[in-house]
Amino acid sequence: QVQLVESGGGLVQPGGSLRLSCSASRSIFSINVMGWYRQAPGKGRELVAFITSGGNTNYADSVKGRFTISRENAENTVYLQMDSLKPEDTAVYYCNAQIVDSGYSAYWGQGTQVTVSS
Repeated sequence: QVQLVESGGGLVQPGGSLRLSCSASRSIFSINVMGWYRQAPGKGRELVAFITSGGNTNYADSVKGRFTISRENAENTVYLQMDSLKPEDTAVYYCNAQIVDSGYSAYWGQGTQVTVSS
Protein backbone atom coordinates (compact mmCIF):
# COMPACT_ATOMS: atom_id res chain seq x y z
CA GLN A 1 0.00 0.00 0.00
CA VAL A 2 1.10 3.55 -0.66
CA GLN A 3 -0.68 6.85 -0.18
CA LEU A 4 0.13 9.69 -2.56
CA VAL A 5 -0.41 13.38 -1.85
CA GLU A 6 -0.04 16.00 -4.56
CA SER A 7 0.69 19.66 -4.00
CA GLY A 8 1.85 22.71 -5.91
CA GLY A 9 -1.13 23.38 -8.14
CA GLY A 10 -2.66 26.80 -8.61
CA LEU A 11 -3.44 29.62 -10.99
CA VAL A 12 -0.70 30.80 -13.34
CA GLN A 13 -0.58 33.03 -16.40
CA PRO A 14 0.26 31.63 -19.83
CA GLY A 15 4.01 31.26 -20.19
CA GLY A 16 4.46 30.80 -16.47
CA SER A 17 5.79 27.88 -14.43
CA LEU A 18 4.64 25.60 -11.65
CA ARG A 19 6.23 22.67 -9.87
CA LEU A 20 4.01 19.86 -8.70
CA SER A 21 5.08 17.52 -5.92
CA CYS A 22 3.86 14.02 -5.14
CA SER A 23 4.78 12.78 -1.68
CA ALA A 24 4.52 9.06 -0.98
CA SER A 25 3.78 7.44 2.38
CA ARG A 26 6.61 4.94 1.95
CA SER A 27 9.92 4.63 0.18
CA ILE A 28 9.60 5.06 -3.58
CA PHE A 29 12.91 3.34 -4.25
CA SER A 30 11.21 0.09 -5.17
CA ILE A 31 8.18 1.58 -6.92
CA ASN A 32 8.53 0.52 -10.54
CA VAL A 33 6.88 3.48 -12.23
CA MET A 34 5.69 6.83 -10.97
CA GLY A 35 3.84 9.20 -13.18
CA TRP A 36 1.60 12.18 -13.64
CA TYR A 37 -1.74 12.14 -15.40
CA ARG A 38 -4.21 14.94 -16.01
CA GLN A 39 -7.90 15.32 -16.67
CA ALA A 40 -9.38 18.43 -18.21
CA PRO A 41 -13.11 19.25 -17.89
CA GLY A 42 -15.17 17.01 -20.14
CA LYS A 43 -12.17 14.92 -21.16
CA GLY A 44 -10.66 11.61 -20.16
CA ARG A 45 -7.59 11.15 -18.00
CA GLU A 46 -4.37 11.24 -20.02
CA LEU A 47 -0.75 10.42 -19.30
CA VAL A 48 1.52 13.44 -18.94
CA ALA A 49 4.83 11.84 -17.99
CA PHE A 50 6.29 8.90 -16.15
CA ILE A 51 9.63 7.89 -14.66
CA THR A 52 10.82 4.38 -13.91
CA SER A 53 12.82 3.15 -10.93
CA GLY A 54 15.84 3.17 -13.23
CA GLY A 55 15.31 6.82 -14.09
CA ASN A 56 13.94 6.39 -17.60
CA THR A 57 11.36 9.00 -18.55
CA ASN A 58 8.58 9.34 -21.08
CA TYR A 59 6.43 12.34 -21.98
CA ALA A 60 3.24 13.04 -23.85
CA ASP A 61 3.97 14.81 -27.13
CA SER A 62 1.97 17.81 -25.96
CA VAL A 63 4.37 18.52 -23.07
CA LYS A 64 7.74 17.46 -24.46
CA GLY A 65 10.33 20.18 -24.03
CA ARG A 66 8.17 22.04 -21.51
CA PHE A 67 7.66 19.59 -18.62
CA THR A 68 10.27 17.65 -16.66
CA ILE A 69 9.59 14.75 -14.33
CA SER A 70 12.05 13.76 -11.64
CA ARG A 71 12.13 11.56 -8.58
CA GLU A 72 13.97 12.14 -5.33
CA ASN A 73 14.12 8.77 -3.61
CA ALA A 74 15.56 10.20 -0.39
CA GLU A 75 12.48 12.43 -0.06
CA ASN A 76 9.96 9.84 -1.28
CA THR A 77 8.82 12.49 -3.72
CA VAL A 78 8.25 12.83 -7.44
CA TYR A 79 8.21 16.24 -9.06
CA LEU A 80 6.73 17.65 -12.25
CA GLN A 81 8.35 20.90 -13.34
CA MET A 82 6.01 22.64 -15.77
CA ASP A 83 7.35 25.55 -17.82
CA SER A 84 5.90 27.60 -20.68
CA LEU A 85 2.42 26.72 -19.52
CA LYS A 86 -0.48 27.05 -21.93
CA PRO A 87 -4.23 27.40 -21.31
CA GLU A 88 -4.68 23.87 -22.68
CA ASP A 89 -2.59 22.57 -19.77
CA THR A 90 -5.46 23.46 -17.45
CA ALA A 91 -6.58 20.27 -15.70
CA VAL A 92 -6.57 18.32 -12.49
CA TYR A 93 -3.19 16.62 -12.23
CA TYR A 94 -2.95 13.21 -10.57
CA CYS A 95 0.06 11.33 -9.26
CA ASN A 96 0.24 7.61 -9.98
CA ALA A 97 2.39 4.79 -8.64
CA GLN A 98 2.65 1.35 -10.19
CA ILE A 99 4.18 -1.59 -8.35
CA VAL A 100 4.96 -4.95 -9.89
CA ASP A 101 5.76 -7.45 -7.18
CA SER A 102 3.92 -10.71 -6.76
CA GLY A 103 1.16 -8.98 -8.73
CA TYR A 104 0.35 -5.57 -10.12
CA SER A 105 -0.91 -2.65 -8.05
CA ALA A 106 -1.68 0.94 -9.00
CA TYR A 107 -2.27 3.84 -6.66
CA TRP A 108 -3.58 7.36 -7.21
CA GLY A 109 -3.41 10.64 -5.38
CA GLN A 110 -6.41 12.92 -4.90
CA GLY A 111 -5.32 15.39 -7.57
CA THR A 112 -4.29 19.03 -7.66
CA GLN A 113 -5.85 21.71 -9.85
CA VAL A 114 -3.70 23.60 -12.36
CA THR A 115 -5.32 26.55 -14.08
CA VAL A 116 -3.51 28.50 -16.79
CA SER A 117 -5.29 31.74 -17.54
CA SER A 118 -4.65 35.44 -17.94
